[in-house]
Amino acid sequence: MTIQGVTLLGSTGSIGVNTLDVLARHPQRYRVVALAARRQVDKLFDQCRQHRPDLAVMLETDAAEQLRARLRTAGLPTEVRAGAEALEQLAGDARADVVVAGIVGAAGLRPTLTAVRAGKRVLFANKEPLVMAGRLFIDEARRSGARLMPVDSEHNAIYQCMPPGYRPGEPCEPVEKIFLTCSGGPFRRTPTAELARVTPDEACAHPNWVMGRKISVDSATLMNKGLELIEACWLFHVSPDQVEVVIHPQSIVHSAVAYRDGSVLAQLGNPDMRTPIAHALAWPERIDAGVPALDLLTLARLEFEAPDWQRFPCLRLAGEAARVGGTAPTVLNAANEVAVQAFLDRRIGFTDIPVIIERTRSGMTVSPDTSLDSILTEDARARTLAMSLVEGMHPHTHVRAGGGMS
Repeated sequence: MTIQGVTLLGSTGSIGVNTLDVLARHPQRYRVVALAARRQVDKLFDQCRQHRPDLAVMLETDAAEQLRARLRTAGLPTEVRAGAEALEQLAGDARADVVVAGIVGAAGLRPTLTAVRAGKRVLFANKEPLVMAGRLFIDEARRSGARLMPVDSEHNAIYQCMPPGYRPGEPCEPVEKIFLTCSGGPFRRTPTAELARVTPDEACAHPNWVMGRKISVDSATLMNKGLELIEACWLFHVSPDQVEVVIHPQSIVHSAVAYRDGSVLAQLGNPDMRTPIAHALAWPERIDAGVPALDLLTLARLEFEAPDWQRFPCLRLAGEAARVGGTAPTVLNAANEVAVQAFLDRRIGFTDIPVIIERTRSGMTVSPDTSLDSILTEDARARTLAMSLVEGMHPHTHVRAGGGMS
């Protein structure tokens, strides 16, 4: 069996940690070639000590210098590089057959695109690149022969329910609808009037999944599901009207596909990211992920309901951006990243997030040009506008520790 080289972009995040757990179970199949992170020196050092990669990249120069010194002291041979350019080079390095794209936000766009252009098997754990530049990624994958493998539990579930041999990005005529499930987050039953007082810690307390703070807030607003809707349109060549978001609090049915013959195929499993990671790594084979099998007899019930569009305006905004197309999803994503960070920094309230997004969208003209230069330009413009809106929203207020504005 040929050992495959694996590079992890965002190795210190939850996706990276779970991926390394799966890889460690199969040393005869995989070798960690390179790891990349932004600033978590201690965590990346421990990963380098355990997995002995050839390369490690840190986006922040000071962090890279600290890591280099610690590795040298420990007598470890891993080469350390720093900066965004080094990250891009890492993504295309010939020693890796597989690249796991786990960098949160728009920062993952360029290195993920580099991996696609290099013809890698690219495990998409960060949805933002496809949201911002779906057409570009699909076209580049066709040119290079790269295989796009979704790692989000929902998109991976959809992929598992597609016909054998299906290639992401291609049309599949028998498919009539995709059911995109979501737990509903921590505020599914919270009175709407109380949402304005939600704190960052409350928003990050997801009922079923352990995730980073940004994606946890996105799950609380359901923007995460909105971004996944846009991503699903690109990955499975369907229109926004063919994707139905369904609230499923148990997070057991990870998504489903409806076919023209009346069949609905669903993928079920315990809520553990190692399952989709293992599937994407080994496809078309199946390998042990360290996840216990689902015991159907212990399931009391499986509930499904329609989302409350008034409670979750971010879901509506994402659907509208998907229908408009062009650079609309780019603007949506940029404004959301700015607004979520402002909320985490306690500069705006939870219910201000969709307000910032909608005002940013209204203040910009959508371009049909989805070239990389156009996307990056519109991303920067949207961020600038969103940041100015944050500054102007509550110029003389701050968020109290208990939430709310004072």
